[in-house]
Amino acid sequence: MAKKFVALRARMSPGAQARAEAKAQTMLAEMPLHELRQARGLSQKMLAEVLNVQQPSIAKMEKRTDMYLSTLRSHIEAMGGQLEVVARFPG
Repeated sequence: MAKKFVALRARMSPGAQARAEAKAQTMLAEMPLHELRQARGLSQKMLAEVLNVQQPSIAKMEKRTDMYLSTLRSHIEAMGGQLEVVARFPG
């Protein structure tokens, strides 16, 4: 019989839970926009409605290799997330 993930996770040590959460966050951070949208259970049409644009605009945005941070921020926020940009410099 299948077990619920919540039950399995509850049996994990706190260290294992922390490692699993860190790995999940890393995977989400590396996800392309279309995969992130799908993981959030959103269609392009649904996201387009939230952003007040046409569905083809979402498809075009997801194929871009570069975009303004403001565009990316609005896309992420429409999916219920928060964009954080971190710059690290040596020293």
